[in-house]
Amino acid sequence: MNDFIFHKLPEQLGEIEIATNESGFSMPSERKTGSLLKTLASSKPGGKFLELGTGTGLSTAWLLSGMCANSSLLSVDNDEAPQKIAVRYLDSDPRVTFLCEDGFKVIQHQKAASFDLIFADAWPGKYFLLDETLELLKPGGFYVIDDMLPQSNWPEGHDQKAAQLLEILHQKENFSVCQLEWATGVVICTRLS
Repeated sequence: MNDFIFHKLPEQLGEIEIATNESGFSMPSERKTGSLLKTLASSKPGGKFLELGTGTGLSTAWLLSGMCANSSLLSVDNDEAPQKIAVRYLDSDPRVTFLCEDGFKVIQHQKAASFDLIFADAWPGKYFLLDETLELLKPGGFYVIDDMLPQSNWPEGHDQKAAQLLEILHQKENFSVCQLEWATGVVICTRLS
């Protein structure tokens, strides 16, 4: 199987990838993760989605490509520079709202059980405020993280943080956890109750 063939790319993806490379942004999400996000988003018609860590909007484009017309996406990042790329190419889509704010504040101001899918691609929601973030999911909702396999840009000791996070997730009794050695290391958790 060739898992590098993507039949339907998001319309703006190529332009965002070029702008990302030109900007020097060093933490882009890859196409494999994006295609999975698209598939998961398409399973939640009329869904409400949260992306913690917009970056340059690569994952945002994939999420939008899987969402139906009456779905909504809140995409949050605390760094305006990369998020400007996402805004430039995706802000015309009425389903997405970009927020340049500290993820900690955003997580703490959301209502419990209000999202169908959360893609946590930033420290807030992944390594900090994990329980609070998981509380934001509706039953049947997906919590998705990537970069859980060793990465060349990990600082010393980060492998222990990642291992600890995986251990914590596997101990959550109200979540079904699937850990994939695929792409950069994807974990999908489904809230059971």
